[in-house]
Amino acid sequence: MIVIVDYDVGNVGSIANMLKAINVPAMVTSRPDDILKADKLILPGVGAFDNGIKNLDRLGLVDVLHQKVAKDGVLILGICLGAQLMTESSEEGQEQGLGWIKARTIRFFSRQAMEGYRVPHMGWNEVTLRKPSRLFRYVPGKARFYFVHSYHFDCQNSEDVLTQTHYGYDFTSSFESGNCFGVQFHPEKSHKYGMALLRSFAEISVTNEAIL
Repeated sequence: MIVIVDYDVGNVGSIANMLKAINVPAMVTSRPDDILKADKLILPGVGAFDNGIKNLDRLGLVDVLHQKVAKDGVLILGICLGAQLMTESSEEGQEQGLGWIKARTIRFFSRQAMEGYRVPHMGWNEVTLRKPSRLFRYVPGKARFYFVHSYHFDCQNSEDVLTQTHYGYDFTSSFESGNCFGVQFHPEKSHKYGMALLRSFAEISVTNEAIL
């Protein structure tokens, strides 16, 4: 069973509905006991970095997620803010991230304002694969996904970069490291491309390779 973690900052209903449309069983929950039983996890999110971390802590989910992801090696897909929380820190706030991926979350470079690019980056944009990935097994070439964000990932290890997207410059739009996947875009708003990505995630074999 895929568990969608509900920590009061994401449109979890849209993700659940898309999984239902592709016949993938899923549960939306904020209960630690349910999360401990998950075969795979999805950590969504929209909003501010510090608020997201504080909500996870308030609901008693930080230790549970560390157990499942860092120790048990359960596969997790972070979406937008959820993926940013998987990094070590963010320029948006003061709180420490979950630290499962050696990366930080940074704001779009200020020079963009001079080049005519608006922040936040909103709308459809292409993603370019930088390495083969099970997460893109069913995603067609020249895939386009829907973005809404002012911050993006800055990976310490180049081998963790899964896709890049151009918006003023090339930025990391998704990462893959061990059992951790993160996407800056919104598959739940990306129609056939989002369905293909979620289907790919649902069918990835569970390897349970702990990252700690």
